[in-house]
Amino acid sequence: MVELFDEASLNDDLREVQALRKKLRLLVERLHTVIVGQDRVILETILSLLSRGHVLLEGVPGLAKTLLVKTLGELMSLEFNRIQFTPDLMPTDIIGTEIIEEDPDTGSRNFKFIQGPIFCQILLADEINRTPPKTQSALLEAMQEKTVTVGGVSRKLKPPFFVMATQNPIEQEGTYPLPEAQMDRFLMNIKLDYPTADQEENIVLMTTVERAVNLEPVFDSAEILNYQKLVAKLPVARHVARYAVSLVAATRPRAEHALDFVRQYITWGAGPRASQSLVLAAKAHAIIRERLHTSVEDIQAVALPIMRHRIKLSFEAESEGLTVDDLVQRLMKVVPIPEPDRK
Repeated sequence: MVELFDEASLNDDLREVQALRKKLRLLVERLHTVIVGQDRVILETILSLLSRGHVLLEGVPGLAKTLLVKTLGELMSLEFNRIQFTPDLMPTDIIGTEIIEEDPDTGSRNFKFIQGPIFCQILLADEINRTPPKTQSALLEAMQEKTVTVGGVSRKLKPPFFVMATQNPIEQEGTYPLPEAQMDRFLMNIKLDYPTADQEENIVLMTTVERAVNLEPVFDSAEILNYQKLVAKLPVARHVARYAVSLVAATRPRAEHALDFVRQYITWGAGPRASQSLVLAAKAHAIIRERLHTSVEDIQAVALPIMRHRIKLSFEAESEGLTVDDLVQRLMKVVPIPEPDRK
């Protein structure tokens, strides 16, 4: 059952939303002291964090992916770790391992757990597709359950826990494509573009001189958790949820009423987690626009990064140079917007 804002707390919630908006402006302002441009990437990353989701960043090297994640961790007072994924990386290199420790007084031996780098709050999984599926799968439990199990013992990760993984779309030699199950765990797949000429000029001027940047935190962990709860309890009208479900269902080529171009260009459509993710991210989008209700426009604003990694194109689509974004944008033009339910 959807938890609604009651009248008594409405003003308090509105004040919280306005305070969040003010803090986000300050966050973006301080991010831009070290990051040039990438406004859309920053926005979508913030939406994912507020929605308790994880992010897959896709872009060529040198677009400040690592710098963005590290700077976010500093500005949000979150513990940051980076793992460089390589072909020889083992699951224990990520989650940790048990070692035998001997008590010098009694001589007894016991297992002691040594935490891996996943025990943090913001984890950068750099070039995640360069390690085999066995190692990639070590992240699955942590991403979904926010726990790590070793030796039959489950250990909770410190909240909020946020994975930002990167992959290079150019070099495919020696890479291991992420399994669909793991791709689906990422709330968003965010594409990074080259900077404009002016932005690149600013990057050069900013990074080729000695400069000290003092990054004073904007948020702390407790505030982030509080704002995540605020997003989660935002009400969603039934017609908005119906639109999200209809949009996702329209991507499935085997559905009875699938559109002709969907049957032609899509091999596999998005699953129910895409509908859930659309609604969650749309709530966060409404909140940062200082609204206490979610609209169809919010669903459409987050549809591309939510759906682009959950749809598999046919060979025909790829041969014609079509992208998932092209098809999702086309679907948003033809999927009807439901009328609001009358009371």
